[in-house]
Amino acid sequence: MSGTTRSSADLDPRRRRTLFRAWHRGIREMDLIMGRFADAEIGALSEAELDDFEALIEVPDRDLFRWLTGESPTPENYDTQVWRRLKAFHRHDAPIHG
Repeated sequence: MSGTTRSSADLDPRRRRTLFRAWHRGIREMDLIMGRFADAEIGALSEAELDDFEALIEVPDRDLFRWLTGESPTPENYDTQVWRRLKAFHRHDAPIHG
């Protein structure tokens, strides 16, 4: 099971691939972070926002997690509106699996 709660039936092929990749990153924590955001937002992302999200998917899990937790600063080229939405989407005062 992928973990996704969203059907991809109404999505174009690019968004289907992106949704799948968001849920199959490598470590489960990042699957949950990226996948849940994708479930909620993939249908509403513009083409430019989808470009930004796909770029984030290519970043290694370890780096993304450090950026999310504030352990490392987010590089300027990844500090996009989509990145800020992703960070705001997840509360940091509760477990990500809750």
